[in-house]
Amino acid sequence: MKKVGLLLLCIILMPLAPVYAEQAKPVDDKRLSVELLWQLNRIASPTISSNGEFIIAPVTQYDVPEDKGATQLWLFAKDGSSQRPLTAKGLRVSEPVFSPDSKVLAFVSKRDEDEDGQIYLLPMDRAGEAQRLTDVPGGVKGVKWVGEHVYFISRVFPDKTWPEMAEQLTANKKDKVSARQWNALPYSSFDHWIEEDRQAHVFRIPAKGGEVEAVTQAMNKQLPRSSQSAANYDISPDERFIAFNSNGWDNRVDPKIDIFLAKIGSDKAENVTAKNNAPDTNPTFSPDGKTLAFTRQLIHGFYADTANLILLDVKKRTERNITADWDRSVARFSWTADSKGFYAAIDDAATRRIFHINGKNGKVRAITQQTNFGRLSIAKDGTLIASNDSFLYPARVVKINPKNGKTTRLDSFNDDILADVDMGTYESVTYKGYNDQDIQMWVHYPPGFDSSKKYPLMMLIHGGPHSAISDGFHFRWNAQTFASWGYVTAWPNFHGSNSFGQEFADSINPDWKNKSLEDVFKATQWFTEKEWIDDERLVAGGASYGGYLTSIILGQEHPFNALFIHAAVYNMYSQMAADFSVHSTRFGNYWDKPELYNAISPHYGAKNFNTPTLVVHGQLDYRVPVGQGFELFRTLQTRGVESRMIYFPDENHWIMKPNNSIYWYNQVEDWMTKFAEPGGK
Repeated sequence: MKKVGLLLLCIILMPLAPVYAEQAKPVDDKRLSVELLWQLNRIASPTISSNGEFIIAPVTQYDVPEDKGATQLWLFAKDGSSQRPLTAKGLRVSEPVFSPDSKVLAFVSKRDEDEDGQIYLLPMDRAGEAQRLTDVPGGVKGVKWVGEHVYFISRVFPDKTWPEMAEQLTANKKDKVSARQWNALPYSSFDHWIEEDRQAHVFRIPAKGGEVEAVTQAMNKQLPRSSQSAANYDISPDERFIAFNSNGWDNRVDPKIDIFLAKIGSDKAENVTAKNNAPDTNPTFSPDGKTLAFTRQLIHGFYADTANLILLDVKKRTERNITADWDRSVARFSWTADSKGFYAAIDDAATRRIFHINGKNGKVRAITQQTNFGRLSIAKDGTLIASNDSFLYPARVVKINPKNGKTTRLDSFNDDILADVDMGTYESVTYKGYNDQDIQMWVHYPPGFDSSKKYPLMMLIHGGPHSAISDGFHFRWNAQTFASWGYVTAWPNFHGSNSFGQEFADSINPDWKNKSLEDVFKATQWFTEKEWIDDERLVAGGASYGGYLTSIILGQEHPFNALFIHAAVYNMYSQMAADFSVHSTRFGNYWDKPELYNAISPHYGAKNFNTPTLVVHGQLDYRVPVGQGFELFRTLQTRGVESRMIYFPDENHWIMKPNNSIYWYNQVEDWMTKFAEPGGK
């Protein structure tokens, strides 16, 4: 293995805001710099009113000196001729939903004296200010407007009234005891602790104002404890039924996510998916209320198992799996207005395309081909609205022709910022990986790339492991930003990546190590055989599972000068402290299968560590606890390997704060320039 003093940083930054002023660089060099990334407006999923008259999207802007962002709701003309803000600057708003008659917009915001986010209503058919609808202690989320009521999720103390809950929350804030106590799982999720004595339930309030009514609380069934959103429940159009997710058995270590169906006002809920041990999720009523659609996986403990679209006849309780013969996972689906089919944004061969699914026979038709699309919003007249992004541009609001996939852009955000930026280029290539099988890979070329010269290679290893890199704009791992420094940058979708079918995704289980590792090495070989790659300037890095695989590389013979390892699963034994244990549910715990964990845990390769490595981890990372990073760093230091540990006390599995991000990107470039000279030679 080479011993060259390059440390490749791929995702992490120091948390000190004052560093920004010292490290920031002027945005005048025509590159897609990190400073420019934080200037860009970030558009979330758009929503269209049922009558097709109004199109709304949340747009977030960041104030880097203040190290915070604010979100406004913007209104877009149907023909793309205009856009204007609906809400004031400096606030945070989210989850916009229209009333059934399209006359009023509901959204979540925290204003004035609000302790937590509340529902506000804004008239669309006349001038007026937004008025607060709820005053719920602990706040609301997961908003839906059905019939005469606005529905929402709130996490409550189940034995307390609203005033008692408000008193308890106030007392908790004043309490000087910092200890937390758990008697059962889960105790955390990604970046937050889960309070054992609170439950997430669905509530509703009359849209005209009035008392909040509990919907699921009397049924003695809470929503999934780890996380909740509007995708966890739905209400029938006539407001007679609720369908919601809950744990279908007593085991809280490995919950069985089922769908329960109940009449609103009842204290009983029927488990309509009891026979399936794997997750049944995304319950969605048809517009005519006769059918409940949801997604079903079949392998308990495999989060990337193919999700099929199931249709349940609400009256007869009979099921149909309409996508059983399609080797793709259904996600982000919406009913057509006539209740006869669906539109969905589905990951397909490393691109998120829009598909139509026939509700009768399950026949699928790809509507779009290139670049990524987000969740659709559909008007009664069939107008399709979604976000669209690619490696070369951030999310835009577009209208989609359902016949040919052509798009009409409705916004003009970021055009002025990107007008003079040289974005470089990219392409999708296919090479032979493990067992001589085809592997798809994205290749990003620096601006002004000249194939007659030789360039350094930055090999990026994605996380998941079942999360393919698709053709979308990435703010935290922006390959075009890396390429703009003068590096050819690679994103291989190795074995285990989703969107290439069930067999490919599941091929690395339980052996996380060998197939993906060979795919990365063969991807590197593919590059070194090109005349325009300098095989003396090769670096690699990754995060999460990508950090795991990079840690495996660290203990192998490899061609890289230096490695960067972020939020890595380094020790499969200590990973049991995480909020999610990947292998144990399906393949057994380490005390049952020590030979499995011995074979795939990176820490067993420590005797071979001799490559310069940067280790980065965040204190608030509960998906891969911070001890993994410190354990790796101590091992490297003990072995005398050139290494550095960057620790973020205020970041989680990702680096989210503007100044941390700017610092990190600039430090990455500094290290690259010092140890692997950028640019063509």
